[in-house]
Amino acid sequence: MARIPPAVAAVRLAVRRTLPAEGLVLVACSGGADSLALAAAARFVGAAVGLVTVDHALQAGSAARATELAAWATAAGFDPVIVETVSVEGRPGGPEAAARAARYEALGSAAERVGAVAVLLGHTRDDQAETVLLALARGAGPRGLSGMPARKGIFWRPLLDVARADTRKACAALGLAPWEDPHNSDPAYARSRVRADALPALVEALGPAVVANLARSAELIAADNEELDRLAAAAFSVNVSDLSVMSRAIRRRVLRSWALQLGAPGGALSHRHVSALDALVTDWHGQGPVHLPGGIEVGRDRGALVRVP
Repeated sequence: MARIPPAVAAVRLAVRRTLPAEGLVLVACSGGADSLALAAAARFVGAAVGLVTVDHALQAGSAARATELAAWATAAGFDPVIVETVSVEGRPGGPEAAARAARYEALGSAAERVGAVAVLLGHTRDDQAETVLLALARGAGPRGLSGMPARKGIFWRPLLDVARADTRKACAALGLAPWEDPHNSDPAYARSRVRADALPALVEALGPAVVANLARSAELIAADNEELDRLAAAAFSVNVSDLSVMSRAIRRRVLRSWALQLGAPGGALSHRHVSALDALVTDWHGQGPVHLPGGIEVGRDRGALVRVP
């Protein structure tokens, strides 16, 4: 029996540990090394595996690449094989955020149409380390430093403990030719600069273990966040007397959760907004209402925080 290359075995093991016991799963595949290695492993391990690729229509030849990838997937036995074409123009946020939002909407819609129980995403340990570095640079709190979750709803990330180098080695061992997205090396994008310059500099200065350590830190912080969020949900109140005796970590989670319930968009709700809400409890001196994203105003009235009509 031929020996399985270590990189192929590593990817397959990660997928085997993740796949649900039953039900259709879709692999989100761009044709890059990470998602291509993930797709090959899922097809090898799983019984009911389909593939979905999203054409953002942002680059010349993107439709042809999507068609070529779909043809490969069909020949490889994926069922169903879905090509989703999305429009990014006119969406809020920068180009990265707009493309990401369109992609996740398309993946979720495809999964719902075919009854998939999960959509597998090809983010690796290196992606997680980059996410943590970007969060640090932006001054993110624990929620940002927890990185990408292994599971969120139908979206699952089996390769968060797998190195990017292993996905490339797996593709080479299996004779797969990944597509190199030029956006991944475009210095106009912050993540590309972290990938090309910042993270390699840290590895050179601190050793190769820094990537795994950053990813591990995200995992540990995520576990702490989960418990703190549970405690905040149990303690939920908008009465100042209740809020004032909560620890700062719990109180700020309660305030953030309430702001989201009021309709403030999560992507725009920042530390500054939550701090202003917190000041209505801890530094009250008759100040006016706090303005939250989404046109929401919150004030303090008769010992409680209230939405201002």
